[in-house]
Amino acid sequence: MRVVAEPNGVEQRPRSLIVSFFGLYAREVGGWVAVSDLVRLLGRLDVDEASVRMAISRLKRGGWLLARRVGAVAGYTLSPSAWEMLAEGDRRIYRRRVADPADGWVLAVFSVPEAQRHKRHLLRSRLARLGFGNAASGVWIAPAHLREEAESALRRLGLDEYVSLFEARYLAFGELRAMVASWWDLAGLDRMYGGYVRAYEPVLASWARRRRVDPAAAFVDHLQAADAWRRMPYLDPGLPVELVPEDWSGTRAAEVFFRLHATLAEPAVTHVRDSTREWLGPS
Repeated sequence: MRVVAEPNGVEQRPRSLIVSFFGLYAREVGGWVAVSDLVRLLGRLDVDEASVRMAISRLKRGGWLLARRVGAVAGYTLSPSAWEMLAEGDRRIYRRRVADPADGWVLAVFSVPEAQRHKRHLLRSRLARLGFGNAASGVWIAPAHLREEAESALRRLGLDEYVSLFEARYLAFGELRAMVASWWDLAGLDRMYGGYVRAYEPVLASWARRRRVDPAAAFVDHLQAADAWRRMPYLDPGLPVELVPEDWSGTRAAEVFFRLHATLAEPAVTHVRDSTREWLGPS
C-alpha cells in the first residue's frame, strides 16, 4: 500500500480514512456501505484490500461500525454512538469559530485518585484533543465557546465526576498573549497549518484551473484534504486573533480547506453515490 502522507508528517492511515469516509459520504448515501464498494473506492487512494478490511475490523471492535448484510452483500453502518460523535464533529470541523477575548474562558479543574491514574491520563488526553491548553497541574483552559462540547464529551466518557468546569476571565498578572503562548504550542500549531497550506493550496489552484469537474478525482482530493484537516480544529481551540502570531498560518489553512470543500464536496458525494448505488439498502 502506498501510504498517503499528511501535511503535518503523520500518515493518513486506512482507519482514519475510513472514519473520514463515513463522516463525509456514508451518511449522505443511506448510512450503509458494502465492504466491496469501500475497498474499490479507497483503492483509488492506493489503499489495498487487506488494509481496508483490517481497519474495518478494528473500527468494529472499537464500537464505531456495525456489520450488516443487505441481501447477500456484506457491509457496515455506523453505530449510534458513532453517528452522535460525527454530528458533534461536524459542528467543530465545518463551523470554524474564532473566540472573542470578551467572551472569557472555560476552566477544567480535575482531581483523580491515585488508584485511577489511567483516568487521569485519559482526562488529559481528552482535554488536549478538545483544544484545551494546560495552564497548571490539573487546570486546563479553553475559550468559553468550548464549554458545551467539553461537557458532552466528558459525560460521554464517564469522566464528569472527576472534573469541575468554571467560567473565567483573565484579570492579572502578566500579558495575556504571553500566557496563551505558554498554555498552547502555538509554534507547533502554526507548523501544522503551514504544512496543510503547502500540501493543499496547490490542489486548490489546480481545481481552479479546470474547466470541468471529474467526480472521481474530486472524491480522491476531497477525502484526502478533509481527512488531513479534521484533526486540526480539535488541536486549535479557535483562539482570538489578538492572541496568536500576526502571520498565523491557521487563517490561510482554513481558507484553503473551506474553498476545497465547497468545490469538491458535491461531486465527491455524487461519485460515492454512483459507485455504491446498486447496493444501497434502507438506513
